[in-house]
Amino acid sequence: MIIDIIGAGLAGCEAALWLADKGVQVHLYEQKPVRFSPAHKNKNFAELVCSNSLKADRPDSASGMLKNEMRLMGSHLLVAADKSRVAAGGALAVDREEFSTIITQMVENHPCIQVHNQEVQHIDTDKIVLIASGPLTEGALAEQIMQLCGGNRLYFHDAAAPIVTAESIDMEKVFAQSRYDRGEADYLNCPFDKAGYEAFWDQLVNAERAELHSFEADGAVTVYEGCMPIEIMAKRGMDTMRFGPLRPVGLVNPATGHRPWANVQLRREDKQGSMYNIVGFQTNLKFGEQKRVFSMIPGLENAEFVRYGVMHRNTFLNSPLVLTDALNLKEYPNVYFAGQITGFEGYMESAASGILAARAIYARLQNKPHAQYPVTTMCGALLHYITTENKDFQPMGANIGILPPLEEQIRDKRVRYGVATQRGIDDLKQLLQKENS
Repeated sequence: MIIDIIGAGLAGCEAALWLADKGVQVHLYEQKPVRFSPAHKNKNFAELVCSNSLKADRPDSASGMLKNEMRLMGSHLLVAADKSRVAAGGALAVDREEFSTIITQMVENHPCIQVHNQEVQHIDTDKIVLIASGPLTEGALAEQIMQLCGGNRLYFHDAAAPIVTAESIDMEKVFAQSRYDRGEADYLNCPFDKAGYEAFWDQLVNAERAELHSFEADGAVTVYEGCMPIEIMAKRGMDTMRFGPLRPVGLVNPATGHRPWANVQLRREDKQGSMYNIVGFQTNLKFGEQKRVFSMIPGLENAEFVRYGVMHRNTFLNSPLVLTDALNLKEYPNVYFAGQITGFEGYMESAASGILAARAIYARLQNKPHAQYPVTTMCGALLHYITTENKDFQPMGANIGILPPLEEQIRDKRVRYGVATQRGIDDLKQLLQKENS
């Protein structure tokens, strides 16, 4: 049997490679380079549109836990991520061009995968198909999905941060240090004093925002909390950013010997360190305003922007109403979904859903029931969240808060997280051992 997969993003590639390794013939449909979404620019697969960070890699963190679960289930994207890793302290960040290239080669060179560079406009519900078309699904495919879901579709707005060249950063005003000295000094820090920060905040909250594109302007704007534009965050109060992406804790400015009043971090975009991402500065300001206001950040007075921040609409299903825990539609069981369109929010979360969907499809091909993942695992908790009735459903990323509480009371948060993550890993290992026995 041939399995059609629509979309060669993180989820689609992960699913295609997982199924292909099992000997399943996969037809992977990708509209690039015939057609690009408003946010995509690279012709390669698994393009990272927002940040180049895949978040924390520590085993006692939610993101690290998710990655370890994915590795246990045979993730290919994490293999590519490890090969294209760039220094980022305790986080797993990648050279986005190299990462995408490696995955594209994996897919194109696999003997069980046939790639079709074309836009899909019709879904055949009589055959098994996995839709991993991403959060910017539009056109005829989006209309088909809406019809299959009975019109139960939502959306919110997502934003990307600017990137500046390394040579344009004033290195005399910044200092290299990772927060709490975790790992190497992989971040460049731009320290604000109180007066400079307050002047920056004043200009930021009064800066002019760009108009939404026509494809985004057909409804009220809802902003996803995990990727909030910096100007919206600033409008919540003068100190809000100081408790968010501009928090100075765990840092000491060597020029003063003290913690900065506020601090902007810059993270490498590539292995050469020729470009830096302004961490947490997702924005929808007009490009000229970004240049003017962000140049007030210490060290970025003469910054050269190779990419300005952008904002775009992300579409997702009302998954609790329409999806089963196998990630297929309740009304059309041949139609599976994976990726951010399901409400799995984040790069690795999206890729993980691709593995989960692929595993469910493979179990069906083997005439076996699909796996029931313990809610103690991050994959199981996320899957439970997106398929459980919720009148205010919003996308969810990996976090310890969605795991069930521990039986024992542990006051130390780091120890508690470590116990919770290890519990989930042990439970997943038991599940996988039963499958293989």
